[in-house]
Amino acid sequence: MRESLLNINVTCPPARDFLEDLILAIFRRCGFVILLLMPAIAGWAQDYPVKPIRMVAPFAPGGATDILARVVGQKMTERFGQTIIIDNRVGAGGNIGAEIVARSAPDGYTLLMGGVPHAISMSLYRKLSYDLTKDLAPIAMIATFPSAIVLHPSLPAKSVKDLIALAKAQPGQLNFGSAGNGSPNHLALELFNTMAQVKMTHVPYKGTGQMVIDLVAGQLQLASMGFPTALQNVKAGKLRVIAVTSAARSPLLPDVPTVAETGLPGFDVTSWYGIFGPPAVPHDIITRLNSDLSTMVTAPDVKERLAQLGAEPANLTPDAFGRYVRVEVARWAKVVKESGARLD
Repeated sequence: MRESLLNINVTCPPARDFLEDLILAIFRRCGFVILLLMPAIAGWAQDYPVKPIRMVAPFAPGGATDILARVVGQKMTERFGQTIIIDNRVGAGGNIGAEIVARSAPDGYTLLMGGVPHAISMSLYRKLSYDLTKDLAPIAMIATFPSAIVLHPSLPAKSVKDLIALAKAQPGQLNFGSAGNGSPNHLALELFNTMAQVKMTHVPYKGTGQMVIDLVAGQLQLASMGFPTALQNVKAGKLRVIAVTSAARSPLLPDVPTVAETGLPGFDVTSWYGIFGPPAVPHDIITRLNSDLSTMVTAPDVKERLAQLGAEPANLTPDAFGRYVRVEVARWAKVVKESGARLD
């Protein structure tokens, strides 16, 4: 009996083979479930949207961001057959609106018209309750906006080179205005200061309106500002334009050189705006929105409306837009640091 027991050949599967078989079985079961769910997952983008979409415009009504949100919102309404509600949530340099969207449900029904002010905010503010690169999903870049450098006619400068020479001869005596500390047009001229190795004095305002009044009155010598306001005053002979801030000339001002052309090679300050959503918005909804928005902003009527704002449509994939945003955050952090601008 003892011998027969010893001759019994008992075989057990090695532990490794057992685990592999178990994992394979689980994968097959999960894979089957995933296959069952695929039609529902695919249907998210096909059915979207099934209710109104809220687009948060984080700046005051009537400004470029608000106008852009309304132009895009109208096209989205026409395309989707759903109402796009423009929700102006003003405050903290656009950060209140951004925070609202960052905390919203990631279902594609709350979107943000965000842009370069939010990239600047990442280093301008000591504390923010959101991170542009982590807490907001880049969906589609919509448009880019160059600015114009304009002078009061009494200033004896007809070009960027003239302005640099004048600023070097009168350090700290030339005053430039902006719509606020840390605003894109403020930092554009701080970058000008750094690259030209000059010192012009910043005078911040609470908005563009009073700043333009003081510039036209000669209490300021120059400013960087958006095209609609700049062109209105240039055509009236109240201001002189010497350059545009973008890397290439603007179709609206084809005879006006860029800053880079006429004194500071490499200078390029272009405001940009795009659509963001909360983190974890389903990938298929992001893809759908990106494709549809890219088509919308290149429609002839939208291009014409953007041109009136001095803007041009943009077209980037969500991944490319995300990379662009990260580069912009790092770029403006350097300018903010060099300028000493800071907000609590």
